[in-house]
Amino acid sequence: MYPAAEKRFIKINRLTIIVLFMVIAAGGIVRSTGSGMGCPDWPKCFNQVIPPTHVSQLPEGYEQQYIDGRQKKNNRFAKLVEFFGYPEKADQIRHDESILVHEEFNAAKTWTEYINRVVGVIAGFFLLFTAIFSFAYSKSKPSIVVWSVLNLIFVIIQAWLGSIVVSTNLMPWIITVHMLLALIIVGVSIYTFFLATTLRDSSILVNYSYKGVKALAILALIVLLIQVVFGTEVREAIDHLNDEGLARSSWIASIGESLKWHRILAYITVLLSVLLFFLVKNRFSPATIQSKYAWIVMVLVVLQMAIGIILTEFNVPAFAQTSHLILASLLFGAQYYLMLLLSKLKRTA
Repeated sequence: MYPAAEKRFIKINRLTIIVLFMVIAAGGIVRSTGSGMGCPDWPKCFNQVIPPTHVSQLPEGYEQQYIDGRQKKNNRFAKLVEFFGYPEKADQIRHDESILVHEEFNAAKTWTEYINRVVGVIAGFFLLFTAIFSFAYSKSKPSIVVWSVLNLIFVIIQAWLGSIVVSTNLMPWIITVHMLLALIIVGVSIYTFFLATTLRDSSILVNYSYKGVKALAILALIVLLIQVVFGTEVREAIDHLNDEGLARSSWIASIGESLKWHRILAYITVLLSVLLFFLVKNRFSPATIQSKYAWIVMVLVVLQMAIGIILTEFNVPAFAQTSHLILASLLFGAQYYLMLLLSKLKRTA
């Protein structure tokens, strides 16, 4: 059914999506273990391709060297932020002395961050191959080429932003932008996969037309994305509370408005997901991919709510923080793919 070149693209695109979720998982582990500054420089780690395992292997005088380098990079970044109309953010970057605080060497944190970077590099190569193989569609579906190349540009920006995350000593709002861009990259990869698989296989799409399902799927995705934004604010607040040395048992009570809105949006997400599930169940055969993904979304929503309860009731355990982030990214991917499947239905005569 598919020409060999298109099969190759679909295969590498599918693997790319899997690797991208692995990158998000690795990033979640880094944040929950506080390993973000395990490597004080970028792209190398302590100016080494293979990072050190003991303090005796550290470069002499590296502390001041990296602080000076970060300060220069931050000044350049502040100018860019100011250029885009955020003078207060730029001023924060220039004058926040905590950015330049040196973190003591910890081999476990160093290797956790290093593995995160290795997975990121692997994802970069997969996106490169995806862009190269996409040219098989230059005549039949040129939009696949455009989006694949654009996604490669996104991942280059993401790599640069990763260096800024390090140079600003994990400034919270930059980490949030880093996370949201990761979801955009995942979304583009899912979109190109959808375009490629539906180009020649019409059985993926079903001959029903029901605008209500499509509209509900779009609304559910929008609410989920807003919830993710509030979730990143909750995570920023937790990072701040942790830096202040407050006990985990007091974190939930100290977070404030962002947690309240995150919870409200979580309830709305559950409601919309349940409603969407029953609409799809009633309109589509259980054997259709739409029905299968409706089930996947429901399972992920239930798991996400369970992890949310664990976070609240058991003082924000680290494993639950990582699980919450991974499930959120998987839920976004499943919701987005389901929306695509529902928004491309063939109309009956």
